[in-house]
Amino acid sequence: MSAENVHFETRIRSASQEVVIGRGHRFCLIGERINPTGRRIFQEQLRAGDLSAIDRDVAAQVTGGADVLDVNMGVPLTDEADLLAKAIIKIQSLTDKPICIDSSVVEALEAGLSAYQGRALVNSITAEDERMEQILPLVKKYDAAVIALPNDVDEIPMEPEKRLALVQKIIDVATTEYGIAMHDIVIDPLAMPIGADTASGVATFETMRRIRDEHGLNMTCGASNVSFGMPGRHSLNATWLPMAMMCGLTSAIMDTRTPQIVEAVKAADVFLDHDDWGMEWIGRSRAAKAAADAAAAPAGGA
Repeated sequence: MSAENVHFETRIRSASQEVVIGRGHRFCLIGERINPTGRRIFQEQLRAGDLSAIDRDVAAQVTGGADVLDVNMGVPLTDEADLLAKAIIKIQSLTDKPICIDSSVVEALEAGLSAYQGRALVNSITAEDERMEQILPLVKKYDAAVIALPNDVDEIPMEPEKRLALVQKIIDVATTEYGIAMHDIVIDPLAMPIGADTASGVATFETMRRIRDEHGLNMTCGASNVSFGMPGRHSLNATWLPMAMMCGLTSAIMDTRTPQIVEAVKAADVFLDHDDWGMEWIGRSRAAKAAADAAAAPAGGA
């Protein structure tokens, strides 16, 4: 199957805003910050029923340029389903950005999907039979899109050929057994830490190119994974993402509070002809200059 001329569009929505993920569109930034992993104080607040930190996280990610917000409420010793539903309701009262509902707990995913007003992106399934059997019926029931990772119960394969075989398995199961459209399958091609194996980056780029050319599917990844354990992480991420965009990556789950990385993506959009006439780039530059001028102005005006 060749998909060189196929550009699938994945559409997700809040109650009032639609975001399109696709090769003909600007790169989709999925803000990752609303996640308690590695955040002890945030975890303690959530255990106490205090969701106030979410206000700051939403504001920071949206201000940084997030198009979509990934929401994870995986806190040990809590009712994750209840917590996730409450968080989604709260976030939708703060912003009209669409949401990526992120959980490994099936009951939490259903609670989040039930509470969500719009068309969500579900994060995530793997090629494991049990995982697909648990999650894909929810994706179909709630008319969502889904992120899928090409690994199974045996391994996270390093070879592009093995990853592509698992991508094909996911496509076959999702489309034929559950009636999920191709455009609603977003593949995570498995961006592995470059510090553990410098050859992993080349394997991921090859996987991306083949998913793009053979299937035309949209792709996303946890962008910060690639630099884990390395110094100069912002520079590595800001270099890797435009290279990945050249290979077909159309979105990434990332911390949009880092201007260096966001600007690298926005610049790549200009060169890839995803930003008509560079208007977003120009608008962002003008807004940044205006903010800098305002900050430099004497207090009370001059």
